[in-house]
Amino acid sequence: MSYAMAAGLQAAVYQRLVQDVALSALVGAAIHDSLPSGRVPPLYVMLGPEEVRARGDGSAGGAWHRFTVTVVSESGGFQEAKAVAGAVSDALLDADLTLTRGRVSGLNFLRARARRETAGQARRIELTFQARVDDGA
Repeated sequence: MSYAMAAGLQAAVYQRLVQDVALSALVGAAIHDSLPSGRVPPLYVMLGPEEVRARGDGSAGGAWHRFTVTVVSESGGFQEAKAVAGAVSDALLDADLTLTRGRVSGLNFLRARARRETAGQARRIELTFQARVDDGA
């Protein structure tokens, strides 16, 4: 196993989301790899936590990367956040992600958690995906 492909996977996921026309139509440029500084937009997408486990196949190193993409909306209901979450899912599933090292041999949706934020009207949807990466370095 190697964690060496993690940065490349994050960059590829981020670029895929930023370049997706349907997602951009909903959130504009409000796609971030960390919490936006300054005034937070009322609707945004943010890359989140990641968990990695070794999954080599004997001929090459590999890993399972479970990562979260979060949608936050200040809208009073979940409809806006769910539309954006759907666009995130559509953008990532079956995406041809190019890594700086290795390759993605599979990318699946695992689960989503939709909830109200404790303070205010904000809604948060956390989408968890799992990518299998194989090291070809």
